[in-house]
Amino acid sequence: MSKKLCGTNYPLSICFIVVNEFCERFSYYGMKALLTLYFLTYLHWDKDLSTAVYHAFSSLCYFTPILGAIIADSWLGKYKTIIYLSIVYVIGHVVKSVGAIPTVGNTDMHIALSMVGLILIAFGTGGIKPCVAAFGGDQFDEEHTSERQKFFSIFYMSINAGSLLSTLITPILRSDVQCFGGDCYALAFGVPAALMIVALVVFIAGSSLYKKGPPQGNILLEVCSCIGFAIRNRWLRARYDPPRKHWLDWAEEKYSKRLIQEIKMVLRVLVLYIPLPMFWALFDQQGSRWTIQAARMNMAFGNAFSIKPDQMQMLNALLILVFVPIFDLIIYPLVGFCRINITPLRKMAAGMIFAALAFGAATLVEVNVVKTVVDPAPEGNCLLQVFNLAGGNVSVKIPGSSMFPEQIPHLQDPPEYVTLPVEGSSVVQRIVVTLNGKTSECHHTVQQQKAYSLILNSDTAAVQCKLVEDFIFKNQTGDPYLRFFNTLPDSINLAVGDVRFHVPSGHMSPNQTVDRAVYPEVSCSLQSKQCSNLNLGLLDFGGSYTVILMEESGNIVAHKMEDVKANNVHIGWQIPQYALITMGEVLFSITGLEFSYSQAPANMKSVLQGGWLLTVAVGNVIVLIVAEGAGLEQWKEFLLFACLLLGVFIIFSIMAHFYTYVDPDQLDKIYMDDSSKEEDDHNDKKKNKSNDIHLVKTGQGTRL
Repeated sequence: MSKKLCGTNYPLSICFIVVNEFCERFSYYGMKALLTLYFLTYLHWDKDLSTAVYHAFSSLCYFTPILGAIIADSWLGKYKTIIYLSIVYVIGHVVKSVGAIPTVGNTDMHIALSMVGLILIAFGTGGIKPCVAAFGGDQFDEEHTSERQKFFSIFYMSINAGSLLSTLITPILRSDVQCFGGDCYALAFGVPAALMIVALVVFIAGSSLYKKGPPQGNILLEVCSCIGFAIRNRWLRARYDPPRKHWLDWAEEKYSKRLIQEIKMVLRVLVLYIPLPMFWALFDQQGSRWTIQAARMNMAFGNAFSIKPDQMQMLNALLILVFVPIFDLIIYPLVGFCRINITPLRKMAAGMIFAALAFGAATLVEVNVVKTVVDPAPEGNCLLQVFNLAGGNVSVKIPGSSMFPEQIPHLQDPPEYVTLPVEGSSVVQRIVVTLNGKTSECHHTVQQQKAYSLILNSDTAAVQCKLVEDFIFKNQTGDPYLRFFNTLPDSINLAVGDVRFHVPSGHMSPNQTVDRAVYPEVSCSLQSKQCSNLNLGLLDFGGSYTVILMEESGNIVAHKMEDVKANNVHIGWQIPQYALITMGEVLFSITGLEFSYSQAPANMKSVLQGGWLLTVAVGNVIVLIVAEGAGLEQWKEFLLFACLLLGVFIIFSIMAHFYTYVDPDQLDKIYMDDSSKEEDDHNDKKKNKSNDIHLVKTGQGTRL
């Protein structure tokens, strides 16, 4: 007899399972929250490749549960499957963390370790996904049905708690802890790895308390065999035998009529699954495209605090806990009070509408976000801007062009970049500068598709020109870029927060990432003397700044120029799209799983769970294809996804209109005369105990 928690009918073993699930979900979502920025900033991939690999990994995580279910039900049993695949899971996390250590090998090594780690993690998390919840249900005696249902409520609360805390904590570990001279991805991936080790140790610690049933045979394999036999038999015998009412009836020679009827019921639901991947194609972009969008927004909430772009994903886990009771206690009763028949399929269709609206909102945000982005020069051109430090207004002329028609004032933010034609891959450009009636010429080599700043300074003889190459792309993590140009006769050292700059006389320092903050007193020192602290003011999210160091009236002063405008769209504008996508999830995901389970016979629920997870996998494949193949501007891509989902909504609504709801329990009445009914019922109950995953309203379908 299994040990019970004090004064209850709850097995003591479920404590180990719940803690295991919390730690496992923490490790998975904590690692996944960082992936897109890791690809962008650490591996230096572009946003399309980063998005494609992110969704390829997500897709693999939802293909592998089928493999895990087959291994558990046909070979190892749930307990051993969880143990062995958790070991694979841990190894994947460790390999992934090692790949984030800059001193380990070169870039190719980091990529190789990262990909191997992600593949192992996908097999680990996907393999144990169909086992853990069912294994928890196995711990209860058959008569304790209500306790088992409450266990699943606790189980899914642990899932949400793990995902919520991890998406809050791991981005802080990434950015606020510096290691190896930059963001500490090694630590941010290492903590989820440690949590997965804890999950494995805790699960093993409860070993003596578990009920461990032997493998019971995989119904999915039996279903596939029956379908395959029916297709093959029809192909071989259709010419000679009379036609049959349904193509599955060709399997009657080998399989029972009850099994065939059950498969027919399942296939009717699986046909409804065909349009569903498009919803997941939108939903799972929270961790990829929406995170990239967040990195180009202003993430400061006044002077109180700032958030990280990868922390915004926690909104989904937080809002699901808010919206589920609101829908259950307020919205659904109000709709019912209005005598509107809200069937499960209608709820799912409404969920698609909300997801499409979420991407409509994301489109509007993106249109405004890109206004602060500097477009790179087209092929055959370069970009040029002018900094005037020459002591007076200057005229800049480039022979053969009409650029800079107006005089450029002294120490004023330069005008926007102008596009300069470049013949061939590079050309020596002649530039004529006039100051106070004196004309000087500069000759500099420029290359196509690059951006430059022309810095003008003066001495007693003429205007001096210096051409420096600019980096016009915004920081992928949203932090500002900063560089210094030193007009002083000596080299200078500066400390901006934790970042150090050494700038020789007459040179421009490379761009470096600094924290978003107000810097009223930046310490500096010259080779020959100390200098008073410099006021740089606010260095804001997404901005790229050039600070000109000059001596005026015996003091060193800093003149700040904004090369790339700071992000001026607040991160709060993403909240509506997160709210809409979460409403869509409540209507679509939770309702969809409940509908699927209500329309399938007890011993076929695992088949539908596998089919449901496959829709998530296919949805991620769709994003992968669009990200790599479409080549659209981001706002157009968001709009495309919204329109595609609206089209799918129409198709799904038509399919739902013609769907007839069934009661799987009626099979018992239909096949009362089946001589094997008693044995079938016994097996059904035995399998149902493992597969009876009640979808309580605290859980998320994709977090199963």
